[in-house]
Amino acid sequence: MTVQDRPAFADRRRELIVELLRVHGTMALRDLADRLRVSEVTVRRDVRILEAQGVLDRRRGGASLPGHRGPRRDDDAPSPELAAIARTAATLVAEGDAIVLGPGEAVAALAAELVHRTGLTVVTNSLRAARILAEAPGVEVVVTGGTLRGAELALVGGAAEQALEGLRVRRAFVSGHGVTAERGVSTANAAVAGVDRALADCAEEVIVLADHTRIGVDAVVQTVAPEYIGHLVTDSNADPEVLLTLEDMGTTVHVAVPETDRGH
Repeated sequence: MTVQDRPAFADRRRELIVELLRVHGTMALRDLADRLRVSEVTVRRDVRILEAQGVLDRRRGGASLPGHRGPRRDDDAPSPELAAIARTAATLVAEGDAIVLGPGEAVAALAAELVHRTGLTVVTNSLRAARILAEAPGVEVVVTGGTLRGAELALVGGAAEQALEGLRVRRAFVSGHGVTAERGVSTANAAVAGVDRALADCAEEVIVLADHTRIGVDAVVQTVAPEYIGHLVTDSNADPEVLLTLEDMGTTVHVAVPETDRGH
C-alpha cells in the first residue's frame, strides 16, 4: 500500500474531489488527477467509491455533482422533459411583461418559446438566452455585465449583481442544480448563486424550472429559499413527495408531461 492509498490520505483526497466539483460543477478525470497530483487510475477508483456513496455522478471521462449537467450546445434540441417544461412555463409569461431569465438549459428552452412574443422585456445574465432572443423583433433584451462563467455561459460577479439592483420585474425564471423542500433552490457555484439571488430579489414572483433529475437534489449553495418559490415547473417523472411538500408550503406546482409520455 502506498502512502496516498492509506485510509486517511484517501479520505482527504476524496474530500478534495467533492470540493473541486462544488466549485466547477463537473470536471474531467485527467483534470482532477492533475489538481490532486495523483494518477488518473487513482482518481477513477475514488470516483467509483464516491458514486457508490451517492456523493457524485460518474460521466464519460469525468464526474459531476448529482443533478449537474454539462454545458449544452446552442444547436442541440432540449430533452423532451425540458421542452415540456418550457412550453408550460411560457404560459406564465404575459404579453407586455418585464421578466428576468437566469442561466440553465430549462430557462434557455423557455427563451426559445418566447421568440415570437411582442412587447416583452427580458433582462438576463445568460448569454445562451440572450443569443436565442437576439433576433426576436418583439422582445427587448437587456444583458447584465459581469464575468463570463463558461460552464453555464452566464455572466456572474459583482457587476452582474449591481446591474440588477433597482430593477423591478413581474417574474424571475431561474433554475439551479437542485430543488428540495428543505432548502429550496441550490447550485454548485457561489458566483452563480449570487446572481441567481439578485435575479430573484428584483422580481415580484419567482418561478423555478427544474426537470426530475434536479428534484430532491441538494447542492452546496442555497439560492432561493422554499418559501419564496412562487411556482415550480417540472416534468411528470419528478419525485411526488417533494412536489407535495412544496405545495403544502405554498408553491404552485406545474407538472409538464413530455410528448413522449402522452398517452401512457
